[in-house]
Amino acid sequence: MSVCVIFGAGSELPEKIVLPDGERYIIAADGGLKTLERLGLTPDHIVGDLDSLYETPSGENFTRLPHVKDTTDTFEAVRIGQAHGFVEFHIFGGTGGRLDHTLANIQLAAMLSMQGQRAFVYGINYVITAVTDSGISLAARPDGFVSVFAHSDVCSGVSISGLMYELNDTVLKNDFALGVSNEFIGKPAEISVKSGTLCIYYEV
Repeated sequence: MSVCVIFGAGSELPEKIVLPDGERYIIAADGGLKTLERLGLTPDHIVGDLDSLYETPSGENFTRLPHVKDTTDTFEAVRIGQAHGFVEFHIFGGTGGRLDHTLANIQLAAMLSMQGQRAFVYGINYVITAVTDSGISLAARPDGFVSVFAHSDVCSGVSISGLMYELNDTVLKNDFALGVSNEFIGKPAEISVKSGTLCIYYEV
């Protein structure tokens, strides 16, 4: 499966970056180019307003963004990926540093989910994703936290199995964090929602 991999300028990165298997289209979102250079990877496209890169990259695969705009560099990187037909996005350097950018990337994952697409935002030892009117399977782990939050005002038909605390056809609301701090117990986990969008945090 072909996926789009985006590197942002966020300060949190996994200790070991493992790119998804298969064909990949790599985009550097502004200062994320520095991370790619350290990893010895060449991006297929570079996009940004140069507020964290500070110099204009060479080559024709650079899209310059204005400083004054309504979106983030990572959002625009996703747009470029969508224009190339991608529906699955893996975002590194999307957390850490400014909390508002981290929150923006969580919203971005939720937006893609509502469009029938999928994003995975990687932190130091965790991943954030979102599901809408669907579900996700998580591989078994001996331990580690999993948290499930309602992004929609109301998420109905929420079910969780294979974790320490299970739910069956439950309602979650975005003003009460009932799904926080669940735990892996060595079993594969299933998280699903019949109606609404869930944001899911899990440790890896």
